[in-house]
Amino acid sequence: MTLEKAFEELEMIIEKMNDREVSLDDSFALYTEGTKLLKYCSEQLDTVEKKMLVLSEEGELHEF
Repeated sequence: MTLEKAFEELEMIIEKMNDREVSLDDSFALYTEGTKLLKYCSEQLDTVEKKMLVLSEEGELHEF
Protein backbone atom coordinates (compact mmCIF):
# COMPACT_ATOMS: atom_id res chain seq x y z
CA MET A 1 0.00 0.00 0.00
CA THR A 2 1.27 3.45 -0.83
CA LEU A 3 1.18 6.36 1.58
CA GLU A 4 -1.22 8.14 -0.72
CA LYS A 5 -3.63 5.19 -0.62
CA ALA A 6 -3.36 4.97 3.17
CA PHE A 7 -4.13 8.68 3.53
CA GLU A 8 -7.13 8.31 1.20
CA GLU A 9 -8.44 5.45 3.32
CA LEU A 10 -7.93 7.50 6.48
CA GLU A 11 -9.95 10.33 4.96
CA MET A 12 -12.77 7.92 4.11
CA ILE A 13 -12.72 6.52 7.65
CA ILE A 14 -12.95 10.03 9.11
CA GLU A 15 -15.90 10.84 6.85
CA LYS A 16 -17.68 7.64 7.87
CA MET A 17 -17.04 8.27 11.57
CA ASN A 18 -18.56 11.76 11.23
CA ASP A 19 -21.78 10.21 9.95
CA ARG A 20 -24.29 10.14 12.82
CA GLU A 21 -25.94 7.07 11.29
CA VAL A 22 -22.85 4.89 11.92
CA SER A 23 -23.39 2.53 14.83
CA LEU A 24 -21.13 2.48 17.85
CA ASP A 25 -19.79 -0.96 16.90
CA ASP A 26 -18.98 0.27 13.41
CA SER A 27 -17.31 3.36 14.88
CA PHE A 28 -15.05 1.16 17.00
CA ALA A 29 -14.17 -0.95 13.97
CA LEU A 30 -13.40 2.17 11.94
CA TYR A 31 -11.32 3.55 14.80
CA THR A 32 -9.30 0.33 14.99
CA GLU A 33 -8.73 0.33 11.23
CA GLY A 34 -7.72 3.99 11.37
CA THR A 35 -5.17 3.46 14.12
CA LYS A 36 -3.58 0.63 12.11
CA LEU A 37 -3.36 2.90 9.08
CA LEU A 38 -1.86 5.70 11.17
CA LYS A 39 0.79 3.32 12.50
CA TYR A 40 1.60 2.20 8.96
CA CYS A 41 1.88 5.81 7.76
CA SER A 42 4.10 6.74 10.68
CA GLU A 43 6.44 3.83 10.00
CA GLN A 44 6.62 4.68 6.30
CA LEU A 45 7.35 8.34 7.00
CA ASP A 46 10.09 7.37 9.46
CA THR A 47 11.66 5.20 6.77
CA VAL A 48 11.54 8.03 4.25
CA GLU A 49 13.08 10.48 6.72
CA LYS A 50 15.98 8.12 7.37
CA LYS A 51 16.64 7.84 3.65
CA MET A 52 16.66 11.58 3.03
CA LEU A 53 19.98 13.14 2.27
CA VAL A 54 21.19 16.41 3.69
CA LEU A 55 23.67 18.59 1.84
CA SER A 56 26.32 19.87 4.25
CA GLU A 57 28.01 23.25 4.06
CA GLU A 58 30.98 21.53 2.44
CA GLY A 59 28.77 20.21 -0.35
CA GLU A 60 28.81 16.62 0.87
CA LEU A 61 25.72 14.47 1.08
CA HIS A 62 24.90 12.90 4.43
CA GLU A 63 22.00 10.72 5.40
CA PHE A 64 19.38 12.52 7.43
